[in-house]
This record gives sequence, C-alpha cells and structure tokens, in this order.
Amino acid sequence: MAQPSSRADLINYCKRQLGAPVLEINIADEQVEDIIDDALQYFHERHFDGVIQTFLKYKVTEDDVNRGRARGVNENAIGIVTTTATTTIVGTATTFSYEENSNFLEIPPAVIGINKIFRYDGSETTTNNMFSVKYQMFLNDMYYFGSTEILTYAMTKRYLEDLDFALNTEKQIRFNQRQDRLYLDVDWGDVKKDDYFIIDCYRLIDPNDFNRVYNDSFLKRYATALMKRQWGQNLIKFQGVKLPGGIELNGRQIYDDAQKDLEVIREQMSSTYELPPLDMIG
Repeated sequence: MAQPSSRADLINYCKRQLGAPVLEINIADEQVEDIIDDALQYFHERHFDGVIQTFLKYKVTEDDVNRGRARGVNENAIGIVTTTATTTIVGTATTFSYEENSNFLEIPPAVIGINKIFRYDGSETTTNNMFSVKYQMFLNDMYYFGSTEILTYAMTKRYLEDLDFALNTEKQIRFNQRQDRLYLDVDWGDVKKDDYFIIDCYRLIDPNDFNRVYNDSFLKRYATALMKRQWGQNLIKFQGVKLPGGIELNGRQIYDDAQKDLEVIREQMSSTYELPPLDMIG
C-alpha cells in the first residue's frame, strides 16, 4: 500500500501525506484529477525517467511521396494547403495567397521530441551517402574486423561527425510536440515508395503500461505538494472564520508552505533529475 502502482494509489498516498484520514483534505475530486495530470505532464517533460530514447521505423507510402513532391504547379497537386491574408492598401483590399505542401508524417502523441532521422532504402549495395545508416554500419563493420587501433577508429568517427556538421548545417526536420507532425525538408525526388525513415526520438513512458512510474519518488513528492497548495488555496477564503471551539482555519499558511515545497522540488528537478544540456565549443 505504501508503494503506489496505480493512479488511485498515488492519489491516496498524497492524501495520507497531508494527514488523511485523520484530517479531512478539502479538495474536490475534479481538482485532484487535474493535479495528477499536471504532475505527470511535468514529470514526462522534465524528468529523465519520464521518457525513453527509441527508434521508430516508418515505411514510406506512395501517398507520402506524392504529398512530398507536390509543388502546387497544377490544380490536381496533392496536399497543397493555401493560406490567405487580406489587408487594405491605399483604400484597396488586397489578398496575399501562400502555398504550403504537406510534407509531414503524423507522429504518435507519445513522442515528445525528435533528434534526427535516417533514410534506409533497403538495398544490398553500399550507399554513396556517407551520413546514411548503411554507410555508418558498413564503416563500423569494416573497422571492427580490420582495424586494431581504437584511436584511429575514434578519430575517423569524429571526422565524419565534423563533416556532417559542416556540410549539413541546416536541419532537415521540423517537429512541434503540440502538432504531432514531423516535417521532412528533404529532396522528395530521391525518396521512393517502400523506403524507410528511421526516427531517433524520445517517447514518454505511459504509467498505464509501466505502473512503476506512480511510485517514482519525485512524482510522489511533487503531486503531494501540488495537492497541498490546492488545499490551502481552497481554504484561503475561510481565513479568519472561527469554527466551533475557537478553531481557525489557516489556509494561507498551508498555501505558503506548499509554495516553498514546490520551489525546492523544482530546483531539485533542474539540478538532479533533468538531462544536462549538450556542451557546445565555439
């Protein structure tokens, strides 16, 4: 019972930390559900244990290729979206039309970040693209079986990374978590049906599938502090009201204590539980 393994267990744990069942925790069920949702969202977006790096493989369809290659040159172009803006210039209404092609893949909602993509055409020949998956795999195998100097191997790998950075300065992908769309700014003329895109991404860990999330020490502390703050906020309007026996509810004190707890917890998140940013040498 002390180790929550479900949403209901986590809620009961937080209430016990605040004094239940000895004390009545004056929070509505709807508020409790919102608090757990907010705590899980914060956990997934900030905590390194809230996500996992994974690789998703997507098989390109003919519709994907047609949408990616569309340029709006004819009325039958597939996936062309037109956006207009109207303004008044010297007393005359003027409309500006903009075209945008639908060169994107719909991404599962559980994916919250994307690092890069690789394209793999599945052929048996060695690719002429030094930055593709096949070339890197071939290079790794060649050095693994033929080289005895780890320093040479490491320097060659670093050299290829430097070339990639210098020659491919612009990112070829655009992704926004709120859209669930991965825009691929690639040469779609080279993309064929049945090619594969390998997506290097971060996917959140669903607590419904992995219930140990509910027992995470940070999540329990954070959800308890949020619930405590909501409890204090609910009681603030009764500040100064005398109850039978001369008892006075002090919602402001509960609220302020919860705010201090949250500041400490969030500071600990930034210093302990977040992944550090990558170093940049300029």
